[in-house]
Amino acid sequence: MLTSIKLPFVIRAEINVLLVLVTVLGLFSRLYGITFPKAVVFDEVYYGQFVSLYTKRIFFIDESGPPLGHMILAFGAYIGGFDGNFIWNRIGAEYSSNVPIWSLRLIPALAGSLCVPLCYLLVVELGYSHLTALGAALLFLLENSVIVQSRFMLLESVLIFFLLLAVVSYLRFHHSQSSSAGRWLWLFLTGITCACAVGVKYMGLFTYLLLLGLAAVHTWQLIGDRALSHGSVLMAVFTRVLALVILPLLLYVGFFYVHLSVLYRSGPHDQMMSSAFQASLEGGLARITQGQPLEVAYGSQVTLRSVSSKPIPCWLHSHKANYPIRYENGRGSSHQQQVTCYPFKDVNNWWIIKDPGRQELVVSSPPRPVRHGDVVQLLHGMTSRFLNTHDVAAPMSPHAQEVSGYIDFNVSMPAQNLWKVDIANREADQDVWKTILSEVRLIHLNTSAVLKLSGSSLPEWGFRQLEVVGDKIYKGYQPSGVWTVEEHRYGRSQEQKEREIELHSPTHIDINRNLTFIAKFLELQWKMLTVKHEESEHKYSSSPLEWLTMNSNIAYWLHPKSNAQIHLIGNLVTWSLANLALMVYLVLFLVYLLRRRRKVEDIPEATWGQLLQAGVVCAGGWAVNYLPFFVMDKTLFLYHYLPALTFQILLVPVVLEHMHTHVLRCTSHRRALHGVVLAGFASVYLTFWKFSPVTYGHPELSAEQLASLRWRDSWDILFRRR
Repeated sequence: MLTSIKLPFVIRAEINVLLVLVTVLGLFSRLYGITFPKAVVFDEVYYGQFVSLYTKRIFFIDESGPPLGHMILAFGAYIGGFDGNFIWNRIGAEYSSNVPIWSLRLIPALAGSLCVPLCYLLVVELGYSHLTALGAALLFLLENSVIVQSRFMLLESVLIFFLLLAVVSYLRFHHSQSSSAGRWLWLFLTGITCACAVGVKYMGLFTYLLLLGLAAVHTWQLIGDRALSHGSVLMAVFTRVLALVILPLLLYVGFFYVHLSVLYRSGPHDQMMSSAFQASLEGGLARITQGQPLEVAYGSQVTLRSVSSKPIPCWLHSHKANYPIRYENGRGSSHQQQVTCYPFKDVNNWWIIKDPGRQELVVSSPPRPVRHGDVVQLLHGMTSRFLNTHDVAAPMSPHAQEVSGYIDFNVSMPAQNLWKVDIANREADQDVWKTILSEVRLIHLNTSAVLKLSGSSLPEWGFRQLEVVGDKIYKGYQPSGVWTVEEHRYGRSQEQKEREIELHSPTHIDINRNLTFIAKFLELQWKMLTVKHEESEHKYSSSPLEWLTMNSNIAYWLHPKSNAQIHLIGNLVTWSLANLALMVYLVLFLVYLLRRRRKVEDIPEATWGQLLQAGVVCAGGWAVNYLPFFVMDKTLFLYHYLPALTFQILLVPVVLEHMHTHVLRCTSHRRALHGVVLAGFASVYLTFWKFSPVTYGHPELSAEQLASLRWRDSWDILFRRR
């Protein structure tokens, strides 16, 4: 038996030298000197805060994107042993010795490095030559802007990596033989990388939808293939839906599961979330609400928090100050006690739920719970004024009713202080009003007005607190008209003085009210999509129209004492070539389309299909990653254009090969094109080299050298004259 074994064993492997070469060059260009500068660079000040919160397991919410990107950066901090102790308060701050700069910047740099060979593979998968693929890889390799964005603790390089990998994986799946076992692995890898792209930044959704559209077209063609059995078609469709729809959705939810599992401690963004969400976190509100009674009863002492977090989370509040007799515009008021919404914890936020038919202000034994549909009075704990509304215009919202703490001035203005409890998220009509869990509308019995946060701020006489009104035209579910009981105790003191002391003391009756993961996920996702911080104009913000010609730059880092600096400036030659390639492609596409309509076929059917596929991936990839920014209401920067630019760059060698093979018939014309291509690549390299000092931050340039880099008057390049 042993004699039948042939020795030695021989393993033969094919190595694509070009692919290895561009990979090595990509690694060198992105990893070289990534610990320089040892200071906070531009948006590292933003992402670093979240990395520190991750290392300390503190909950946060970032409305700019899902959590996977932050988790990836936090993983870099983890492998470097970062303890999270650094104050991320300004760009340019020197990193302390406990900050592992190399590991924090490693993963974005690796992702940016691997984008270079992915550009090569993508062009090959589109059916173009390896020489064309090499050209695409070199153009991307020498693009200064993506080098800068890859070398720091930022997320654009990670996003572009997942986008390119998703496209390459799908094209590899589509072009593989049906009998190939590994074919389906490429399909599932497509779904995984699409989920990762969306999980890093919502911008990834655009390319994901583009791939879904491409897959839908291919699936439709598959359904029409009569050579396949019904069972085979059904299985193929099911597998595509599973890999490209269900799997990404599950992974996306999974990212949030990990995110919420890791961040279990109370943090600085708690108040943006509901009371129930806050109570599920360790510390913070959980310490305050632990042990509260679950069911609200007559005699309960409660604080009522508005479900709406716009413009800021706040609690129903009153104080010993009245509305002015007349407002600045001459309108009169009731001159009764002010009722507002106050954005801080305060003893004046406490209210007592009273039964209108009884005088008692304490909870009976056993407690009588308040149910949906019950009529109650709300007595302010510290001033003993009833919550009241009447047909008097609100101070800032004259179309709505004023809400006040009722004072009897004997002026024919009777009390109107009865409120109907309407539990918006009830499961049955006899549901009990529950602490934290119940979302309640308080409907005024006399006027049918709903107690609502208007969102307007009162003037100085109202201490700049938020206005609360009675809205008579309230319709549907509006968070501003819904309230939750956040803090709750069973009142035991009938006398005012004793009650004031009681309002300052906590209660301890253990009730566990942890939210399910799905409830927390849905709330967090909704907040991320709807809650926006106030946008302000930034010195380096720009508009999408400026990106095409790179009319703006961003100063990422400036040395405090020398002219050493880093800027987000692209390779202007590459950007110009990319714009030109896009225009040439569109002209070629329209000419071919019109001539084919006239039954004139200038190129073979296979070439037309190849050109269409390249257009969908490259021109389509540029469009879906660029055009949506025109309708986005947010502060935009040049780096937002980099995913679109990546796909646009790939179009340059694609158009060149098509021109060389199918448009230029004359040998002299082709030779002229060769010369143009060589001159173009030389210009790309020289431009890359000229701007490399502000790409890598060294060597330091003189003031004159820096001035020579200002190729556009709109570029902001700073220097010190000596």
